[in-house]
Amino acid sequence: MFASAITLLSIAPGLFYKQLIWIGLAAIAILGLPMLNLKAIFSYRWVILGLYLLSLISLLAVSVLGTRISGAKSWILLGDFQIQPSEFVKIAIIILFSAFFASRHVSIKRYSTIIASFVYFIIPGVLVLVQPDLGTVLILFGIWFGYLLVSEIPFRYVLAMFAALAVIIALAWSFGLQTYQKERIIGLFKPDYDPLGINYSVIQSKIAIGSAGFFGKGFGQGTQSQLGFLTAKSTDFAFAAFTEEWGLLGAFLIISAFLLMIYRILRVGLFSDNNFFKFVALGTAIMMLMHFTINLGSDLGLFPVVGVSFPFLSYGGSNLLTLSILVGTIQYAAKRRSGF
Repeated sequence: MFASAITLLSIAPGLFYKQLIWIGLAAIAILGLPMLNLKAIFSYRWVILGLYLLSLISLLAVSVLGTRISGAKSWILLGDFQIQPSEFVKIAIIILFSAFFASRHVSIKRYSTIIASFVYFIIPGVLVLVQPDLGTVLILFGIWFGYLLVSEIPFRYVLAMFAALAVIIALAWSFGLQTYQKERIIGLFKPDYDPLGINYSVIQSKIAIGSAGFFGKGFGQGTQSQLGFLTAKSTDFAFAAFTEEWGLLGAFLIISAFLLMIYRILRVGLFSDNNFFKFVALGTAIMMLMHFTINLGSDLGLFPVVGVSFPFLSYGGSNLLTLSILVGTIQYAAKRRSGF
């Protein structure tokens, strides 16, 4: 969280103080949630379903009250702050799937179980896709598919899903994706395609990372980020902006800290004595790894840019609060058992 604030102080001072407010709310979530009796709260089915329904209502509200930013109608403006409801959907999905698979993972071989879980994913997935926000849809899909894998779904089912996914991708390319989304995918396989348009940001990101050296150019001295060559430097390309100023050493420390956090989350999940919280930890780790992989891959030109943030580094209060609520929930699970 503080790495995010330091980066913003350098590249986007105007966002620095806003992020401090979000960091304060995130700290309350991380420190406050372990003090509640979350086991009792989530033992009520209506609480879990209520969170899920509330998340769907928030997505519907975006279609009416939302503000279009960068081509996507994904935000609701509250004064000077932008709220992205699709981020909080991730909490609802993880909580719902944790309860769902905790009681049904032994029956994962049944088609009814897989279909029911898919319905829970596809409803918010479609609502987010029409915004359009392909990045969040990919994260939601990754969460759903990750839960199936950790529930030990039979391998033949996995093969069938990949075949179905291939058909869906073909249909999406023909009928679902916007022109700019197709061009981003084309740019992924053709690095020299439209260097002043589609591939411009990725090229600048590679320059920022490649020119950083071991110790970086120094705080506030990044040429690509400070001179405006690197677009979305506080969000999609926050890692590139950070690396340019703090070097490969800083990048190594950020990645190491992230992987250590994932290790701790997985350890809490694996040693939890409660299946629900075990799945919450595993689902959170899956979501964070999806964010990390897609964002880092986008900055390096390995994945198309789809607007996925780097956990705890990119600017964005909704995403930061979402992550913090999940981490606070996992802290509660860790508190229930010693040795973490």
